[in-house]
Amino acid sequence: MERDGVRAEKLVWIFGTGRSGSTWLASMLGALVVEVLWADYGLRFWNEPLVGQLVGEFYTHVPRRQLNNKHFIFDNSTREAYLEGIRFLVLNVAKKKFWEVSEDDYLIIKEPNGTIGAPLLMEALPESRMVFLVRDPRDVAASALDRHRTGGIAHEKRSMDPRRQEKVMGPSRADIRPGAFLAAQARRYLKNVGAAKEAFEAHKGFKTIVRYEDLRADTLGTMRRICSELGIPVDDKDLVRAVEKNSWENIPEDEKGSGKDRRKATPGGWQEDLTPKQAKKVREITADLAHQFYPDF
Repeated sequence: MERDGVRAEKLVWIFGTGRSGSTWLASMLGALVVEVLWADYGLRFWNEPLVGQLVGEFYTHVPRRQLNNKHFIFDNSTREAYLEGIRFLVLNVAKKKFWEVSEDDYLIIKEPNGTIGAPLLMEALPESRMVFLVRDPRDVAASALDRHRTGGIAHEKRSMDPRRQEKVMGPSRADIRPGAFLAAQARRYLKNVGAAKEAFEAHKGFKTIVRYEDLRADTLGTMRRICSELGIPVDDKDLVRAVEKNSWENIPEDEKGSGKDRRKATPGGWQEDLTPKQAKKVREITADLAHQFYPDF
């Protein structure tokens, strides 16, 4: 059967920030990809294309005066044109990478590290569906600290990169200056979650906001709500199977723990991981934004 390819209204973006549970959420949706491959509805999974980082970092960091410079690629007067370009880039590459996808299939896009570009992406693809995933910034920062310390998976990955080997042979900044590292992570949280919030509030299509803590407390119920609010028809037995398959207990022991992508999955674990001074610093930086999702923050 000839396939027409990916459609904008079938894209489901997961935005937020790193260390917020996006891997877990995407794994559950990814399990649905496998389980319902030949069902009446389809799901596919695109893991961090970073297209949001490509356009968002550039757009966000140029001087604001450039937006009125007629020679600048993102000049305000040509906004419609460059949004069309972003739309074409996403859809054309998606169609090439996922050539087997039909026009009836959903494509799940995990993009926490490209969230800076969420406002542009959602404006360029207004039919798309959006998941805004948020987590307590203290837990996010604590998880990042563990991941970037010597021996953590992030430090190991950088050590294997020939472009960075000389810079990461010794202890990482997370080891030497944990306070500065945590402050930088808190500012990163502000940037990413702030961008996701902006995109979410402007988006007129299917969307849902999810707190990691709620996903942990009632995984199946929250997944039901996610699929319902996104307008994705999923058989409950497939959803139950996806949740069970990706439960913390079913993750192999050698794939979870300190330094791993899946670390402890414990909301509030920052109280054990951070010193009172460190937690206070993260809170001071992120409080204005975090209060909007956690009234008692």
